[in-house]
Amino acid sequence: MEPTNQPQQSKFLVPAAIVIAGAMIAGAVYTGAGSRPTVTGNNNQPTPSGKVVPISEKDHIRGSRTAEIVILEYSDTECPFCKVYHNTMRQVFSDYQGRVAWVYRHLPIPQLHAKAQKEAEATECVAELGGNQAFWTYLDKIFETTNSNDSLDPAQLPILAKAVGVDEAAFNACLSSGRYTEAVKQSATEGFAAGARGTPFSLILVDRKAAGTINGAEPIASIKSKLDAILK
Repeated sequence: MEPTNQPQQSKFLVPAAIVIAGAMIAGAVYTGAGSRPTVTGNNNQPTPSGKVVPISEKDHIRGSRTAEIVILEYSDTECPFCKVYHNTMRQVFSDYQGRVAWVYRHLPIPQLHAKAQKEAEATECVAELGGNQAFWTYLDKIFETTNSNDSLDPAQLPILAKAVGVDEAAFNACLSSGRYTEAVKQSATEGFAAGARGTPFSLILVDRKAAGTINGAEPIASIKSKLDAILK
């Protein structure tokens, strides 16, 4: 599957893979023209029924913790659709600044992207050493740098960390220690329990309760329609 720079405007883009929950084995699903998966849906999706771990101080949040709406995303840094969606979410966050906050959680799918687990751990090391803002800046840089599908050279991870102001030696020590390995895996487990079957997968939270979903790299118009229906 080839990465894309822009989502289809007339269709929803679903995750790069559908993960079979029982076996936890990912496989690609193709149901549209070319290499772009599609899914039918509407803006009035039922309330998600999965178990969502509440947002806490440990979460990486962009925006106000008291925002009216929180978009809780589960993502894989080497997923091409996640790269598209990350840019979409940056625009959404900018357009709804103050009213919509963004929480990022890890859901690497190693069967598809072997490098994503370590990249997720790298973001946690940056958060530990540089704080929340450094985490988000670093995450932005990873998505800007990678061409997806395991294309990011691991040697870039400390270089990017240094670029966001984190001590390179301390970063390397943290990453090589593996102290965030289990935390990232736990995040993925929680993502599946919340209803994810692939990436990206997002929940729309209102008053910290799940009120809707964003399945895959939906176009910005679709996301705004869902948000506007809540904020009106």
